[in-house]
Amino acid sequence: MDMSHMNHMQMEHEAGTSYLWLIVGAIVLLFSIAAYIWASRTQGKILGHMKKKERADIQKKSRYLRLIAHALMAVSIVTFGLFFLQGAGAKYDVADLTSNATIDVTDDKYSGADHTEDPIQYEMTIPTSGPHNPHDIKFGFYTDFPGYNYLVHNLEHGDIIIYYRENASEDLKEHLKYLAKFREAGAGILAVPNKDIPEGSEVVVTAWTKTMKLDQFDDAKVGTFINKYINQGPEKIPASIRQGGGTM
Repeated sequence: MDMSHMNHMQMEHEAGTSYLWLIVGAIVLLFSIAAYIWASRTQGKILGHMKKKERADIQKKSRYLRLIAHALMAVSIVTFGLFFLQGAGAKYDVADLTSNATIDVTDDKYSGADHTEDPIQYEMTIPTSGPHNPHDIKFGFYTDFPGYNYLVHNLEHGDIIIYYRENASEDLKEHLKYLAKFREAGAGILAVPNKDIPEGSEVVVTAWTKTMKLDQFDDAKVGTFINKYINQGPEKIPASIRQGGGTM
């Protein structure tokens, strides 16, 4: 089992564990609310005409229920805290990807960066610069091709686009879904199906004016490309503003 697959499994395990804490916290919170309601109803049974011992017994029972409710509330707070801490820790950092493989990357011709909503005819089959739509799209894994006019805008912001064949294996698609979760500052990764992938290539990986074609998907080479070119576009936007990618 290679290191990337182990990291993938570890991150999926961490995500599953964090959601388990969320479920436990929600259940405990419901029990604490139920205990508070029960305690209030028990306290409400104390009437003036009751004997002293009866009132004392009901008050004791009410205090006991409230104590249980407080304890359950504390446990729910702790479990919710564990959920958010684990969620915050499950970051997909490109520094965790392989970054020292030898890669063959072409430096593509710069074709401009104007914004337009008019139809665009690109010089390159798979463009890495040029006029583009004013809107870019969200990071992530895509099952439909959104159009180069949007994707080129993503490249301008430093995103990496991994183009895969529509008939790609399920294993490759699952791995691309994993890679599409990685971020670097305000830039991210998109995995997109593409009919324009040249014969003999399994994937094409692009950044702004950069292209890497791979006969077979190579995790080390893709990781190195991502590390080298992500967030290197001419128009960088801080992560605090560009949360998760574009406007479409």
